[in-house]
Amino acid sequence: MTAVPAARTLAGARLLQDLEGMSPAYFGMVMATGIISLGAHRLALPRLAQALFILNVGIYAVIALLFVLRMVRFPQRFFGDMVDHLRGPGFFTAVAASGILGSQFLILADSEAVGLALWFVAIALWIGLTYTIFTAFTVKEQKPTLDRGISGGWLLAVVATQSIAVLGALLANHLEQPYRLELNFFALSMWLWGGMLYIWMMSLIFYRYTFFLFSPGDLAPPYWINMGAMAISTLAGSLLIANAPDAPFLHSLLPFLKGFTVFYWATGTWWIPMLLILGLWRHIYKRFPLKYDPLYWGAVFPLGMYAASTQQMAGALGFDFLGFVPPIFLYAALAAWTAAFVGVVRDLWRRLGAARQ
Repeated sequence: MTAVPAARTLAGARLLQDLEGMSPAYFGMVMATGIISLGAHRLALPRLAQALFILNVGIYAVIALLFVLRMVRFPQRFFGDMVDHLRGPGFFTAVAASGILGSQFLILADSEAVGLALWFVAIALWIGLTYTIFTAFTVKEQKPTLDRGISGGWLLAVVATQSIAVLGALLANHLEQPYRLELNFFALSMWLWGGMLYIWMMSLIFYRYTFFLFSPGDLAPPYWINMGAMAISTLAGSLLIANAPDAPFLHSLLPFLKGFTVFYWATGTWWIPMLLILGLWRHIYKRFPLKYDPLYWGAVFPLGMYAASTQQMAGALGFDFLGFVPPIFLYAALAAWTAAFVGVVRDLWRRLGAARQ
């Protein structure tokens, strides 16, 4: 009679243990699903875009609920992760996920109200996380060395910043003056700040690459954010270029906007062969096992974002010769998303099976 309640208690304890150790970067799943949905919409695949949009709303709601439960049930572990040099930047996926889902509502559902609400959510999260995480990193007495404390995941702060710029630029087209002018200025400011943040962080990351011992275990999937941060910066810049007719200050900055947008795209493009080579070195030469990790969503997102940003830039600058690039990277992103989604389903099935046993 007591065996069943005892088994349920053990199963609940196992699930709570999984919740306690949940990765702060799990909103990367929303980022990856959202950008592939938007890319499919731009490449005239409406059914795929809508299906992923509906799925993404559900994923966002579930992960948000789990985050709240984790914060309430395990506050010490939750906020401890937030000030951890390696896990803390993963929280910025919540900002980017909110911004990308807001863009989906705006473009795919034509819902200005939900898009604006998610933009405010993203801004609130960005302010809270930025000044909590980086203040904590600054004042902590016990700090890791550079080779143990920094990774490509730090660039999620750049992605979060640029996601607010992207959604702000999209919203500007749906509002009347003077709000249109003000939103474009805010988007421009965030775009510039995101670029400066990338320069700071990438300098440290590249220094860590080249002057410290680098093992296969150090090459975690978030290093693809090296490229993804530049891809979303390209997208934000391209949207600002398109918005120039409605904002005189953007029109006066057009040469600067165009130059830096191409600069961001070229930098992101440079990273693609480098990351592929490092991936081959990790998994083939060093035979590092390839198994599901929630951090792999940080590798799916950059592929989809590169497709979307290249198409937007080609349209904004008249680079028709780049038209072949977006479909290639969208289908690559879709293949990677499918593999990661199968991985998360199998992982959940394994955890539930372990809890039942």
